[in-house]
Amino acid sequence: MDPTYSAEAQAFRAKIKAFLAEHLPADWKGLGALGSAERSAFVESWRTTLAENRLLAVAWPTEYGGVGLSQIEQVIINEEFARAGVPQGVPNDGFGIGMVGPTIMVWGTEEQKKHYIPRILSGEDRWCQGYSEPDAGSDLANLGCRAELDGDEWVVNGQKIWTSAGHTANWIFVLCRTSPHNPKHAGISFLLVPMDQPGVEVRPIVNIIGGHEFNEVFFTDARTPKGNVIGEVDNGWAVANTLLGFERGGRATSLYITYREELDRLLAVADERGATASPMVRQKLAWCHSQVEVMRYLGMRTLTRTLAGDRPGPESSLMKLLWSEYHREVTQLAVDIHGADAMVMAGRAAASGIAGDAVGSPSSSRSWNEVSMRARAGTIYAGTSQVQRNIIGERVLGLPKEPRTDDGPWRRT
Repeated sequence: MDPTYSAEAQAFRAKIKAFLAEHLPADWKGLGALGSAERSAFVESWRTTLAENRLLAVAWPTEYGGVGLSQIEQVIINEEFARAGVPQGVPNDGFGIGMVGPTIMVWGTEEQKKHYIPRILSGEDRWCQGYSEPDAGSDLANLGCRAELDGDEWVVNGQKIWTSAGHTANWIFVLCRTSPHNPKHAGISFLLVPMDQPGVEVRPIVNIIGGHEFNEVFFTDARTPKGNVIGEVDNGWAVANTLLGFERGGRATSLYITYREELDRLLAVADERGATASPMVRQKLAWCHSQVEVMRYLGMRTLTRTLAGDRPGPESSLMKLLWSEYHREVTQLAVDIHGADAMVMAGRAAASGIAGDAVGSPSSSRSWNEVSMRARAGTIYAGTSQVQRNIIGERVLGLPKEPRTDDGPWRRT
């Protein structure tokens, strides 16, 4: 692992910094410094700016609308955008550009690539993820959403839950059971389904602080063309794991930047409130510092392997486990440092609902409380901590697998 960047990479970094200086307001402090309505308007206009300057999905091949830049140049963009506190698109781009687009690149047919990739980039197709179900969360392969072939179309029936940004999407990639008599991992297909049709209903899920980021999605005889299977029928489990690798490993080096900025804000709060006089608080802050540094070096290792041509694999669970467990603890520490004041939800609200709060966010008791409550969900979404530990133990460390009692054909009782 080499923690330094080449002279060419640093020259590209200078170009990105110049772009940000040119296109951001002179008094820019980060997305977290804006109010809710201002943030929404900025994110939409910022995506337009990125598209006009060809800074969306820059590492994608030119024949599909990308720029064909190297992985290291994509990483530099990730890092500098994280430092500036600006997004790389709208929330649905995390699923379109960050997940299903790269997955189609790996598993899709040439026809599928030529059709979907340009539409993802243009924003015409805005995506969300249809994985979890009420009876298939940690045990995702137990999913029961069914897809049956009817002539030239798949007919989809079932339910998905915890669908982030589902209320702003017009397409959803869905894991469906297409062969219920096969073993459960072997009877799943990865389908692309349009949401703008009568058979799809999206219901909001309001979280503990009154926010709406997640949804339930119900399919009642929803339809999608026969050719909208990615990676062949009944091979969806392999496709799904490829996508999860992109989801868990895509922000390898920029995650550190986000959490470092958040920790620096907490250190300032601890100093202001005199909390650093306590040896116990100092010890906890030192632990937080060490975890963020581990995150940095783990990200560098992931980057090194990516540049060597390795596709994201089960090792990406290490980063997911690290940041989600860490964020639960650091945000609880922030609430503890506020002491009795934490009982009063004073000041401006938090800016981000996923992972760390946005750069420029306030250090009010309300914002830290809200981020702390949201952080609990981080150990569940995108794969629970228990599942991540199993993946690491079995698929990274090679430990014996846990005994299984569900071999044989899938059945929903």
